Amino acid sequence: MLSLLFMAKKRKKTLEETVLKIQQGDLLLLNETIDSYKPFVAKTVSSVCKRYIHESDDEFSIGLIAFHEAIQKYSPDRGSSLLSFAEVMIKRRVIDYIRKHSKNQSISIDFTSQNHDDDSPSLAIENEISIVDYQKKNETELRKHEILQFQQILKEYDLSFQDLVEQSPKHADARKNAMEIAKLLVDDQELRTYLLEKKRLPIKQLEDIVQVSRKTIERNRKYIMAISLILINDYVYLKDYIKGVLKT
Repeated sequence: MLSLLFMAKKRKKTLEETVLKIQQGDLLLLNETIDSYKPFVAKTVSSVCKRYIHESDDEFSIGLIAFHEAIQKYSPDRGSSLLSFAEVMIKRRVIDYIRKHSKNQSISIDFTSQNHDDDSPSLAIENEISIVDYQKKNETELRKHEILQFQQILKEYDLSFQDLVEQSPKHADARKNAMEIAKLLVDDQELRTYLLEKKRLPIKQLEDIVQVSRKTIERNRKYIMAISLILINDYVYLKDYIKGVLKT
């Protein structure tokens, strides 16, 4: 068991090192890596489409492009593995493709797949509703995956969703202030690195650059850390929550 864990960690490290070399311009290594991870891409795309994916499928091509994009954009500062980051990006790109494709093709599919006598506005509406339901279902699954992934990251910082519920500032202004502090932390490379490496909030350093007391920072410590991790990572749905609070 221990040997398997060691091998898993070794593979992960090797992949991250490979990505670094690719980002430095090794195109041959890029092609080899993409080719090696085609099964991963196909499996991820298939989980969205709910069917077996062939390499000739458009969705598979979208997945490969997204995987390539993930390799180019990945940074250890995100606090997650390349494959976790790539999985989110692939699913998002495929869902975006399905949305656009369904919207553009829904009416033509409705009328060419049925007998002329069955053509009716109600049939088109029913199919449109089915498409919307399908999109909502996929978005729900992506949101669920995002939350589960974030939950794993929280554990590394000795945090949980229960902590966030209990420690979340009660007043809207206090939540907004905590989020602004988190944004300042993320935008400052030194403070950001401190959080990711030490797994602790740099309270003393924050105290010097924000207009709130040390006591306030300490009281909202867990909440600020969680918001910072959301901002650092590519969490679309969780970021929407932050945007909503900041606009209020």
